[in-house]
Amino acid sequence: MKFTNKTDIFFDLDHTLWDFERNSALTFEKIFNSHHIQVSLTEFLKHYVPVNMKYWALYREDKIDQATLRYKRLKEVFDLVPFQVSDADIHLISEEYIKYLPTFNHLFDGAIEALDYLKPKYNLHIITNGFQEVQNGKLKNAKIEHYFTTVTNSEMAGVKKPNPKIFEFALQLAKAKKSNSLMVGDSLEADMEGAKNIGLDALFFNETKTEEPHSFPQIYHLSELKNIL
Repeated sequence: MKFTNKTDIFFDLDHTLWDFERNSALTFEKIFNSHHIQVSLTEFLKHYVPVNMKYWALYREDKIDQATLRYKRLKEVFDLVPFQVSDADIHLISEEYIKYLPTFNHLFDGAIEALDYLKPKYNLHIITNGFQEVQNGKLKNAKIEHYFTTVTNSEMAGVKKPNPKIFEFALQLAKAKKSNSLMVGDSLEADMEGAKNIGLDALFFNETKTEEPHSFPQIYHLSELKNIL
């Protein structure tokens, strides 16, 4: 597998370059310790990971807003653990989570090496559904913002992946041609199908080694980008 005639590479951020689950766990650990929340972090995260994915899917489909996402994902998990916590405390934890999340900056293994390899050869960009304030903090604190010519988020575009409009917005912002561009991401629905639906080539970063059937070319480690670009 080799992509040719590419000039612009678009990356998703969370779960693709930025190790969301690791950084998220460290954020909750900090919050639980500072507020003396007597909950097993392992038990909490066992529920939080799928619950968070569920509410992000609803958010992506415009079935809930930001505030609902931030509140309900925590409310549901504390109910499942179970641990009694007031609505006021849930809102406080939610605010602190958003505040502290960008301060943890673990990237996936091979991310910097891949970006160093790609930067001289391609224009690099970000397309993310994440909140602008949080995503900008992640890029800055992880010291990778200088790699990217443009950063498109769903708040700027007014829609979320897989909506074709966010990809069109990103291409226009980057002044990139669809035929010369590639989308790299971890979500089969948001990144892969979203890109495919506008005729944009897509590469699946299958770091979790999911066995879900799909027809997209894939890599399991970011170092593999050197072999195909």
